[in-house]
Amino acid sequence: MAKETKNAAAASVSLEGYVPTLQKKYKEEIVAKLMKDFGFKSVMQVPVLEKITINQGMGQATQDKKLIEVAQQELTTITGQKAMLTYSRKDISNFKLRKGMPIGVKVTLRGARMYEFLERLIAVSLPRIRDFKGINQKLDGRGNYTLGIKEQIIFPEIDIDKITKVLGMEISFTTSTEKDEEALALLREFGLPFKK
Repeated sequence: MAKETKNAAAASVSLEGYVPTLQKKYKEEIVAKLMKDFGFKSVMQVPVLEKITINQGMGQATQDKKLIEVAQQELTTITGQKAMLTYSRKDISNFKLRKGMPIGVKVTLRGARMYEFLERLIAVSLPRIRDFKGINQKLDGRGNYTLGIKEQIIFPEIDIDKITKVLGMEISFTTSTEKDEEALALLREFGLPFKK
């Protein structure tokens, strides 16, 4: 019980007064560069990274209830923010699924915590992927990008010895622009290692 309260306390640590390096870089360098590259007249036209959503769907959770608790705890540890459960919306008998069953976990990061997570993802986690050659640069057509990760063990916060199951996740980057080229330029400026 004490361990759970300790994790919850660690997850709720305030980032007040702390400005992540990438947030500084965005204000001081990226805005000016994107204004020049795209010919924006105002700072307000420059695309902004609004939020990062990390989502784990767990179909196996219908058979193993403990799996969802483990995933929630791991995602909370990775992001530093409490992960929420997502529930099924309808009954699907083939999958042994009933309406309202927990089938996944997700976290939405904004502000300083979002920049801090992005920094760790780029500098530490992505380089830990085996045979890493960069990420695909296919956006959704509305200025958003989703990155699929096959294993949660690329995050240094996860203790490999305590893992019960290797789980994948989707990390979605939501930007304020509708244009893919602007969003791609923004994410590239942040340092996301896109394939050439």
